[in-house]
Amino acid sequence: MGDSLTVLDVVQKSADFLEKKGVESPRLNAEWLIAHAMGVDRMALYLQFDRPLTGEELDVMRGSVARRGKREPLQYILGQAQFHELTLKCDSRALIPRPETEQLVERILNDGLEIDEEYRILDLGTGTGAIALALAMKLPTSRIVAIDASDDALELARENALLCGLQTRVDFRRSDWFDEIEKEASFDIIVSNPPYLTREELESSESEVQDFEPSEALVAEDEGMADLRDIIRGAYSRLVEGGVLWLETGIEQRDKLLATCQKSGYSESEGFDDWSERPRFIRAKK
Repeated sequence: MGDSLTVLDVVQKSADFLEKKGVESPRLNAEWLIAHAMGVDRMALYLQFDRPLTGEELDVMRGSVARRGKREPLQYILGQAQFHELTLKCDSRALIPRPETEQLVERILNDGLEIDEEYRILDLGTGTGAIALALAMKLPTSRIVAIDASDDALELARENALLCGLQTRVDFRRSDWFDEIEKEASFDIIVSNPPYLTREELESSESEVQDFEPSEALVAEDEGMADLRDIIRGAYSRLVEGGVLWLETGIEQRDKLLATCQKSGYSESEGFDDWSERPRFIRAKK
């Protein structure tokens, strides 16, 4: 690539390269990476298509496109992900927040909650902190505890709390599920997006997931349901009467998990589909 290449030239060459590497939406990926290299918003590229890239911009861009060609997730390369009105720092310390999980947050918020109530909320396996921080932003008087077994993930979640100006709103703690959460603790809402893939599902997933995201945050034993079942059983004693457990789950697990909810004593439990009509969420009420 000579230094006289314009933004449009580089977008087109990069998109062709990414397409050959099997990257989904190669043109969109190329635009994001080039905007990132130039330090501008992606939409601003369209006003600068004829501008030649500087040598420095080309170097940054080449490195980014090469990484994406190796199927490293776009969000890790950009160092951030959007989640429910928040911009979160994103790297290999935790899973990339997914659009489906934004839908889980929406379902919680639309479940008859009052904005000025002091709900006690527990987020299990917080990762980037996405769920806890999104709820903290929308429910300003709630008290939120967010746990993770990974020190790296907790460090990232605390950095995100600071970036979002929500550092005083969420109490981040290290815990392996309920190990460090008192049995007498009483929460109005417990929410979790735990590992729920089987080993086979991970092995057949895209390179971006399989090769780059932390597998311990993705895979669980017992057909992907070991952690979900532990959470269903452990949450019951820690919910107030009428409290609600919300879960994101795998798509083949609904009936078995609802049976676990029933056995664990919940007064009602039901499943919901995500936007693509896949069985994805469970709501269980004490």
